[in-house]
Amino acid sequence: MTWTMETNPLNNIGLSALVAAIPIFYLFWALAYKRMKGHWSAMSAVGIAILVYGMPIKLALLSTFDGMMFGLWPVAWIVVTAVYIYNLSVKTGQFEVIKNSLASISDDRRLQALLIAFSFGSFLEGAAGFGTPVAISAAMLVGLGFNPLYAAGICLLANTAPVAFGAIGIPIVVAGQVSGIDTMAISQMVGRTLPFLSVIIPLYLVILMSGWKSGMEVLPATLVCGGSFALAQWWSSNYLGPLLPDILASIASIVSLVIFLRFWSPKTTWRFPEEAASLGKEKLRYTGGQVFRAWAPFIILSVFVAAWGIKPIKDALDYFTLVKFEIPGLHNLVIRAGKPMAAVYNFNILSAAGSAILLAGLFSIPVMGASLSVAGEVGAQTIKTLRWPVVTISTILGFAYIMNFSGMAITLGNAFASTGKLFPLFSPFLGWMGVFMTGSDTSTNALFGKLQEVTATKIGVDPVITVSANTCGGVCGKMISPQSLAVATAAVGLVGQESDIFRFTLKHSLILTGVIAIMTMAQAYLIKWIVPTYTKAAAVAATAAAKAPVFPSEGLMYLAITLIIVAGITISSRVMGSEKDAIGSVTMA
Repeated sequence: MTWTMETNPLNNIGLSALVAAIPIFYLFWALAYKRMKGHWSAMSAVGIAILVYGMPIKLALLSTFDGMMFGLWPVAWIVVTAVYIYNLSVKTGQFEVIKNSLASISDDRRLQALLIAFSFGSFLEGAAGFGTPVAISAAMLVGLGFNPLYAAGICLLANTAPVAFGAIGIPIVVAGQVSGIDTMAISQMVGRTLPFLSVIIPLYLVILMSGWKSGMEVLPATLVCGGSFALAQWWSSNYLGPLLPDILASIASIVSLVIFLRFWSPKTTWRFPEEAASLGKEKLRYTGGQVFRAWAPFIILSVFVAAWGIKPIKDALDYFTLVKFEIPGLHNLVIRAGKPMAAVYNFNILSAAGSAILLAGLFSIPVMGASLSVAGEVGAQTIKTLRWPVVTISTILGFAYIMNFSGMAITLGNAFASTGKLFPLFSPFLGWMGVFMTGSDTSTNALFGKLQEVTATKIGVDPVITVSANTCGGVCGKMISPQSLAVATAAVGLVGQESDIFRFTLKHSLILTGVIAIMTMAQAYLIKWIVPTYTKAAAVAATAAAKAPVFPSEGLMYLAITLIIVAGITISSRVMGSEKDAIGSVTMA
């Protein structure tokens, strides 16, 4: 039996929107004020959907279940596999090589902040995300002698530009899934907005750390660091998709900055006022081959994820392992604006990005010199550590789906549409608020992606602008979210001083969100040519997907080439990095 969605159940859009916002207020209260886990955030939404919107209990529960399933696969699958590779790198001691290779480049605190907080932190955001970059880069800076407060604040500020494409592009994937807009179009639009922020963030953070005069002394380095990142971020997001922009851009930034610093250095070496004079940069304790070996797992990860973004390979993997099924009791039973809402779950076993990362992890076991028992131990520990984050991700996605299927998101969209032509100015702040509440750009896209799409459509603005603004504004809220503050303070030994770091970052968070808001208004009304023509691309993709499957010989050929490349990297990294060194012998082959 079908159920027709009612988007104004109280016959007053203001009152209906206020009731629809109760689950969001509850989430804000639970996470920001009471510091409670968000695992039960979906329950209030389910209750309002049933009691106020008249949604049948069965449909409410099944729509929540549909979202939770998507949260588990492919979203949580990416998080678990990405963090596994990082944990294995730490366990085998290879991560110490990576840290030393970065710290040996310069003893100037400004340049170390650029290299570790911005460039390397962006790499970690792209590979793992979900708090990993702030925790690791902040701990590294403190280990190098940084003031703990500055280390935490700088890393939170630096973890801005890469967040939209973090954890292998999951925020963009979720935005597309929830809003119904072509994922590639969102990637392109975000990639035409954030690079402007990426250019200024490096200079912004060194001025914040050392003052205007000292910051301008390293202006050439900040332009190389941010400019190379922005260029690679724009190119990869517009031509490769949302999975690799952070990884490729951060690698470009690291390589460009390292090469630049071989030929240029500031006139003076800057240190914190309370520090003793510099004793010189840290000595590189490893050979070039050992450094290559330490970085090889992340190079392999990049190769696999890039390959999985090639359509013939994806089609080949889906040809053999894609399982699609309609959610019984939900599919086409909710009627929205006269049209049934589909509820089809895609279990893409091999073509999921997390599966590509898992393969990278398996190839990384011999690269890192880990035994199978150690690899299994790390895997078990990773799952144990992430069990509650996985539950949170799943329930947040369930929360988003019930908001969409019940009509609450559309109610809020209709209310926001009352701001009329000014809505694009507020849309980034909506994403900012979502990340403040949940600590995740993925979650804010799940919460507000549909609302942004509905509101933009209602006021006649291309919805890809506001959906991308949701994720772009969200990245600026990352530095003030309670979860991020907790991670940062734990990493630098300032537990209990979250309020200090909050005051340190709040002003900058609002300033950067304001910049995004102005850009969004310009995109909506002044520079419309910047918006990608995604409708045609989406239609072509849908038509291709509707065709009868053809044996994927081309995709299998590309897949074989990918495996040959990865095998070459694996063998060469073992050969080049086989010298005895200070890496923990317990896990070395």
